[in-house]
Amino acid sequence: MKLLRIDSSPFGETGISRYLTEQFANKWLDENPYATIVRRDLATTNIPSIDAEWVSAHYTLEEARTRRQKEILEPSGEFIGEIMQADEYVIGLPMHNWGPPSRFKLWVDQIVTPSTLLERPLTGKRATFVIAAGRVHETGSPDASKNYLQPWLRTLFGCLGLTDMHFVFADGTKRVHGGEVDRTTFLVPHLEAIRALFDQRREELSHSG
Repeated sequence: MKLLRIDSSPFGETGISRYLTEQFANKWLDENPYATIVRRDLATTNIPSIDAEWVSAHYTLEEARTRRQKEILEPSGEFIGEIMQADEYVIGLPMHNWGPPSRFKLWVDQIVTPSTLLERPLTGKRATFVIAAGRVHETGSPDASKNYLQPWLRTLFGCLGLTDMHFVFADGTKRVHGGEVDRTTFLVPHLEAIRALFDQRREELSHSG
């Protein structure tokens, strides 16, 4: 078993989404003590943007690609290899301007290719998305309708074959950064949400057994 942990917060180790993906990973390792965790920090990874050369290289038959085209596609191949080799994912990202952070979008553009859309390599796998948002987007709040990130993730990863998706939505982080809410207190319900995911898994396994 292999878990791929992906982080994209620019706040480094102090980021809320990072803290929660770490807690998820620790819990996952407790449940799977002989498994492996691979970590990819997108905030510190050099990810080239997509341009005409990249598109042309992807649409060129592999055996006909030039050395330059092969070099251009190396990051894409590396990232795709990571997701294909993993059995499960925990993906942490903040909401930036109602969407994903730019580094995460760069990574997405590298893994969504003609071949991955066709082969749907995430079929049968499971992902937990940990989203940190500055504003409050819960039902009934003024910004409830502006949570465009969660449906975007469902659409995107669904096109890659993923159907087993879970979300831990830590909204209202602006209150923590502004000192209005204690960080530890703020994290309590989100840590409980992570524990509940694993409790649900154990229950499902007991019923299937």
